[in-house]
Amino acid sequence: MEKLRYIDLFCGIGGFRIAMEEACIENGLLAECTFSSDIDPYCQDSYELNFGHRPAGDITRIFEKDIPDHDILFAGFPCQPFSIIGQRQGFDDIRGTLFFDIARILKEKKPKAFILENVKQLVGHNKGNTLKIIIDTLRDLGYHVQYAVLNALDYGLPQKRERVIIVGHKEPIFFSFPAPIRPFKPLSQILETDVDRKHYASEYIAKKRKERHQSAYKLSIWHENKSGNICSYPYSCALRAGASYNYLLVDGERRLTPREMFRLQGFPDTYKIIENDYQARKQAGNAVPVNLVKAVILKLLPYVASTLDMNSILRDYEVSYYTK
Repeated sequence: MEKLRYIDLFCGIGGFRIAMEEACIENGLLAECTFSSDIDPYCQDSYELNFGHRPAGDITRIFEKDIPDHDILFAGFPCQPFSIIGQRQGFDDIRGTLFFDIARILKEKKPKAFILENVKQLVGHNKGNTLKIIIDTLRDLGYHVQYAVLNALDYGLPQKRERVIIVGHKEPIFFSFPAPIRPFKPLSQILETDVDRKHYASEYIAKKRKERHQSAYKLSIWHENKSGNICSYPYSCALRAGASYNYLLVDGERRLTPREMFRLQGFPDTYKIIENDYQARKQAGNAVPVNLVKAVILKLLPYVASTLDMNSILRDYEVSYYTK
């Protein structure tokens, strides 16, 4: 069977790759990652540990003609320039211009489709002008482009994590973003039971939190914002790579373990986590929610796999996805 070829830009620890592999397996398709790239050496370590090959480094130093042909391009391009917790410099920040490396690769390789991911603040950045530049650039390259803000909480993950997803395809096909599939997985299926004491907050911090807040839920994750306000839910607020150490506390008592954070992002327990808690927290906080992008990939597969029986793929997708 012919394989669907894809590339994984700004790949991080491989969230897009896991989503693509799972989506293809569910639909009896074969897929091959022909190229991946990330500048972070710790992410490269994790990616190599789990997928057997090391991503290339700085994409700005890679000539687009040297990138293998592919059917679909994935990219969770750097979000710091557009994030609410960053300086919001957008294209004035050199990291913001990395989008144009995606554009030059699309222009050269002309894949059938792409899926891009970024923080939801991209939509309103610079009064919408930043996103307009991105969409106009992609359309000028000959793609039909749509975007939507999707929440991981709506795709089975107990984490409120909103991301803007930009989808493009060469042909004028009918594409719609996936409908929500709540309920999300309960925290009882995410949280570990035997947790090392190193993950617990100090008695002082736990006592202070409980004096200021009482949760309405039997099992919850407490969130303290920058103003010191505390709230709790039967799900997690968005994981952040650079958040304060006690930003999220399970029942106001302990921090999330690396495995719990990876589960909140949809990574399977078979995924090997780097043995460095700081880097694991950072990697989980920067990762793309697997379930969310998998739902989008499933909607695109009938088009990308156009050499196959599209009606059969669509029928199998509807059965396998909406009956879960």
